[in-house]
Amino acid sequence: MERFVRSPSDDTARMMLPRRRASLFVLLAIGLAGAWAPIVEAQQTTRQWVAPRTADGHPNLQGNWSNATLTPVVRPAGVGPVLNPEQVRALEGGRAEFIEADLVDSDPNRGAPPVGGQLTGEARWDAGAGAVGGYNQFYIDGGDHIAIYNGEARSSLIVDPPDGSRPAYTEEAGRRLRESREFLAQFAQYDNPENRPLAERCIMSFGSNAGPPMLPNYFYNNNYTIVQTADHVLIMAEMVHDARIIKIGDGPRLPPHVRPWMGDSWGHWEGDVLVVETTNIHPLQRFRGNSSENLKVIERFSRPDENTVLYEFTIDDPTTYTAPWGGEVPMMRFDDKLFEYACHEGNYSLASVLSGARYQERMEAEEANDAGRD
Repeated sequence: MERFVRSPSDDTARMMLPRRRASLFVLLAIGLAGAWAPIVEAQQTTRQWVAPRTADGHPNLQGNWSNATLTPVVRPAGVGPVLNPEQVRALEGGRAEFIEADLVDSDPNRGAPPVGGQLTGEARWDAGAGAVGGYNQFYIDGGDHIAIYNGEARSSLIVDPPDGSRPAYTEEAGRRLRESREFLAQFAQYDNPENRPLAERCIMSFGSNAGPPMLPNYFYNNNYTIVQTADHVLIMAEMVHDARIIKIGDGPRLPPHVRPWMGDSWGHWEGDVLVVETTNIHPLQRFRGNSSENLKVIERFSRPDENTVLYEFTIDDPTTYTAPWGGEVPMMRFDDKLFEYACHEGNYSLASVLSGARYQERMEAEEANDAGRD
């Protein structure tokens, strides 16, 4: 979050007119409060939003939704759980300034970039240096606003534990992590395709978009389509077009050795809340990370208003974390289409990277042989 904060600029003159208009509006509102109060109260009583329902009587979760947000998963140090209006304005304003600066046209007379490109700031390619990095802000849509959940501007998506952080690993989890690192240490980074991340191979969403849990990736395509029937709910993530199918009811679970990428999800209704329990998550799923085969994810979906799905998640893995943990994410209505994410279709980068690594190995071997002959 804090990387988007910018020092206040002297915008006093520019802000005076909106402030005067706001002050005039407040005075008028105060003067008319007595006359309008009964009407407002009646509107709140008679126009209370009622969730639409499907033919089987449950709240209708269908539609296109987005969880893009500036709010990070883990709370930054020294920040409270709820942001005040000034903090929200600083973060959202800083994000807008960052985007504006990043979209400035490159200098057509700039020189060649340094070898390997040049990074400035945090994970940002300096356009002025003519760097050879990835996408600029024209293509990125990680979110421009702080997450508002139950009327609160949240500083983190994790709310349990209350400090907004993940609990510590257990001793067993620490042992697994060390063993995994020791195993991978015997390979070079580009020895084989299996060493490369799932997202790079277009097998799963970047980060944990598709889940479970379904979390924003802070990059782009944080959009979802939900389709609902009496006995199934389908959630399609735009990122890598992952489609997750949730079965409604209490049928037989998959045996322990069968582990789909997004696990085995079963849902049931608790009043107007859809509760989903997922087990059997594939061990290579990015979120699984150092989690064990005992990982269970509990999710809750509800509709508080026309434009929002409230999404809650709980991670329960006693052999990995010293306590369960979870969070809350608002999913806002997305009034646009989702598009196919072709990912690396027609992209030969992975083969080229591996071929390049083999070439480097041959060159190193030849140099070693030449040195031995000398």
